[in-house]
Amino acid sequence: MTNTINEKFVAFSDWTKIGRSAWISLLSKAPANEVTKLWEQVSRPDIENNAQIIRRPETGMVMVRGRIGGAGNSFNLGEMTVTRCAIRLASGETGISYVAGRNKAHARIAAIVDAMMQTTEFSNIAIDAILDPLEKSDREKKKANSRKAKATQVEFFTMVTGR
Repeated sequence: MTNTINEKFVAFSDWTKIGRSAWISLLSKAPANEVTKLWEQVSRPDIENNAQIIRRPETGMVMVRGRIGGAGNSFNLGEMTVTRCAIRLASGETGISYVAGRNKAHARIAAIVDAMMQTTEFSNIAIDAILDPLEKSDREKKKANSRKAKATQVEFFTMVTGR
């Protein structure tokens, strides 16, 4: 029987049930200053110092594609700057990241957290100290945006005439 990558994840955690793409997405979309602040609070130099850099943080461009109305033929919308990084922990887990912009520290931290999430030893640290606070902050921002949009919503109705 071969082991799938999901079997390596820590059991009974909502994050591991959701899957790797969920935390990679959250880390990449989170503001860099928030990620950095949370990482500094973790303060685990043993993880960072023993991590092998597979691909140092590097900045490049990607083409963003779009579709009108979410349907139809896709077209090139434009290019955007991204920074990517790949890191391997001393225990062998590999973490990757792609983040919007040029913040190399953000990409490095996101890759380390991705690798940490694949271990039984460090995943709880990553969840409690980084992912849960980021997810809570993201949820609050979405609620605030929703309330703001709701406040400007216009409701149309039709009046029936006696004809």
